[in-house]
Amino acid sequence: MSEAVAGAVAERFTQLYGSEPEGVWAAPGRVNLIGEHTDYNDGFVMPFALPHTAVAAVSRREDGVLRLHSADTGADVVELRVADLAPQSDKSWTAYPSGVVWALREAGHEVTGADVHLASTVPSGAGLSSSAALEVVIALALNDLFSLGLRGWQLARLCQRAENVYVGAPVGIMDQTAAACCEAGHALFLDTRDLSQRQIPFDLAAEGMRLLVVDTQVKHSHSEGEYGKRRAGCEKGAALLGVDALRDVPYADLDAALERLGDEEEVRRLVRHVVTEDERVERVVALLESGDTRAIGPVLVEGHASLRDDFRISCPELDLVVDTALASGALGARMTGGGFGGSAIVLAEESDVPAITKSVEEAFAAAGFTAPRVFEAVPSAGARRVR
Repeated sequence: MSEAVAGAVAERFTQLYGSEPEGVWAAPGRVNLIGEHTDYNDGFVMPFALPHTAVAAVSRREDGVLRLHSADTGADVVELRVADLAPQSDKSWTAYPSGVVWALREAGHEVTGADVHLASTVPSGAGLSSSAALEVVIALALNDLFSLGLRGWQLARLCQRAENVYVGAPVGIMDQTAAACCEAGHALFLDTRDLSQRQIPFDLAAEGMRLLVVDTQVKHSHSEGEYGKRRAGCEKGAALLGVDALRDVPYADLDAALERLGDEEEVRRLVRHVVTEDERVERVVALLESGDTRAIGPVLVEGHASLRDDFRISCPELDLVVDTALASGALGARMTGGGFGGSAIVLAEESDVPAITKSVEEAFAAAGFTAPRVFEAVPSAGARRVR
């Protein structure tokens, strides 16, 4: 993120509140390379941070007042009292930052108010975790300003609680951990059960490859209810199999586990996806660590087929991206994020990127779909203070 962006956010803060901010922080959106819908099943995920960030200029207050402003909404400054913050009392964008304040205070941290101005370049509704970026940038700023001493994974936990309880969205831990903990040039191999992490080198440019994000421009507005259904189905599967979470079903025992589920066809499909997806994450880690990066392409394609056919969360636009990219020479492609729209990722040789991009854009036009937004995803740094 450029100094000019940080300067512009700080300048707008000064215009709004009449004094300079105490600091400026940034937290990124994320792309999940592999490991979809495994996080709330105690499984494995492998996100990396985008260069697109939520940026916050923040100053402390001692009077219990929280003032929030976003450059992206066009709305006026919203003023709240920290003592009055209550779960699911706010249905606007302010629920994300105010939820973080609530979660910090609920955890016993003395946060006495703040002035905040936000601006974000993370595409909203594209499945790239714009909400987690917003939460984490606020958490990091308040952690620094109030000297709370919390580490990245602890901030991620609190942000997840803010979204689960305050906002009311049943998200897993991946997005917040990615925003808080990713490193530039790496993908984050995260065990969502114990939050153990390994930074896996992932520098595609050095090997002559690129990873594209194709934002279908389809907003997954109806996905919350469907997400909840699938989460409940996964929990039912774990209960029927007598395990704490689907992560505890060994890949080698999958066929036997599916047999035990009998005629619970929908649960069988969900279980099959989660167990095979955890195995795919481990395969991708092994391939990257062995230097065989191109070989992850077919694994990404397997993941898309599983999300499309077993988890049933793809859509015609996402399938068109994947099919067209593969037909145009891509090494691999799959939908990424929660599903029902959002984005797909495409792994390709650098020399093939223009032709793949053109083919996808032409296929969308021929199908009568809204033109997609295509950009390169460069593994970038996690949350940090920038000024």
